[in-house]
Amino acid sequence: MPPSADTIAAVTRAYLARHPTERATLEPLLAMLASEPAPTSRTTLPAHVTCSAVVINREQQVLHIHHKATGLTLCPGGHGEESDTSLLGTAIREVTEEAGIPPEALCLVPQLLAQPVDIDLNDIDPNPDKGEGTHQHYDFRFAFYLADAATPETAFRAEAVTGCEWRPFEQVASPSLRAKLSTAGLDGRPEPVNASVLIHDGGGRYLLHLRDAFDHIWAPGEFSLLGGGREPQDHTLEDTLRRELAEEAPGLELGALEPLVVDQTTGADGLCMPVQVYTARWTGDPDAVGLTEGVLLRWFTPDMLHRLRLRTSTRDLLLAHAAQTRDSAAVRKPAPRPPHRPAAPAGAGLRRAVPSDAAELTRLRLVMLASAGTVPGPEWSGECERWFADRLAGDERFAAFVIDNGTRLLSCAVAQYTDRMPRPGQGPYVGHIASVATDPGHHRQGHARRVVAAVHDWLTAHGCGQINLTASPEAEELYRSLGYRDPTGPTPLTWSAR
Repeated sequence: MPPSADTIAAVTRAYLARHPTERATLEPLLAMLASEPAPTSRTTLPAHVTCSAVVINREQQVLHIHHKATGLTLCPGGHGEESDTSLLGTAIREVTEEAGIPPEALCLVPQLLAQPVDIDLNDIDPNPDKGEGTHQHYDFRFAFYLADAATPETAFRAEAVTGCEWRPFEQVASPSLRAKLSTAGLDGRPEPVNASVLIHDGGGRYLLHLRDAFDHIWAPGEFSLLGGGREPQDHTLEDTLRRELAEEAPGLELGALEPLVVDQTTGADGLCMPVQVYTARWTGDPDAVGLTEGVLLRWFTPDMLHRLRLRTSTRDLLLAHAAQTRDSAAVRKPAPRPPHRPAAPAGAGLRRAVPSDAAELTRLRLVMLASAGTVPGPEWSGECERWFADRLAGDERFAAFVIDNGTRLLSCAVAQYTDRMPRPGQGPYVGHIASVATDPGHHRQGHARRVVAAVHDWLTAHGCGQINLTASPEAEELYRSLGYRDPTGPTPLTWSAR
């Protein structure tokens, strides 16, 4: 259903609060909205509402489309359709239709969020072919940043568009938009506009929120972290998070919030959504917080996550935090330290590998193979790198965890799982750990333990009732300390849930 006149009027009034000098131009729009039930319909005359998308890249350039019918070069945009539920949604759809840029390649601009950067009044010439006389468009223009630094390829509707170009702010076709962009301070670099919090009790439990099963919200019917989207009155993302908690779970009062990671997911509107994830410790009763949104709050341990409907990125984040917490607890126990052990590099952190890590994972695999006396041919590295990239990009049963110091990967472990025959009391999959390697200059710093623990937790969370690996003599003590046992001989070792 198209956005209502009342909704569009509220957007217009919020825009006028930022641009009061344009009230005289937009008063006729507000008058129309007070009496016209279908303001976005092209049959509403003598004026109706249209939407455009102002897509901004890292070089502070704006996408312009060459329109075949009019010969004009404009930002992508057009009329609303019955399937559009918001003005923002119309602008997103027009970018996809006219330029071939999918919603997930775009994200909201932090300074504007879902508010228009400009509302312009355009005089439209008659179009006898469509039975339209002279009329006017109130064009609501929404700004978007590109989610990635690389400018995406475009694909045009040949019947309507002849090409595109990226223009700097000072050459934007619309004078009113050009004036807005010159003072808006938009740099084209995405920032988080949502905030969530990973809440744990310090003893291995994590608090998850079961969301309502409404199609119009993000992650309907899924378990997720608590949090939400930034609003204009929020000065910081911490303000956003605390406001959301007060609205959703007023009895949940958190102390210090520590930034954990910037996650990236897809919003309900299809846009890329960077999320600042915080972490906080809490030990209260979730039934006592007075939940006002969603179905319930519950504590869960990592070994229960595979039973829940939740996003893969959320599951991986919880497993990585659990592995880091467990590793930190182990480090706190008194233990002899070799006097020559170097300090861990500043900033070295555990994370899940991504496709761009393929070259570094190949380098570490070569280190592991060399330690076993195997030296592959020169063509092998490229083959291995492609193999890693393909699986990290699209294989849900494959994962690698790494220690990253910001410059290179210091350690890695790879996991994958396959189906197994049904066995009473055990999970439906068998897991495999392989390619555990540490950079030669960073041995004896606990990196191997961290990545192995991370892949182990990932496999058990995905339903693996048994995990197999082949241990070198040097690593056997590490695996045995993590619960792996030898069923038939010195190798291979295996771990089993029962």
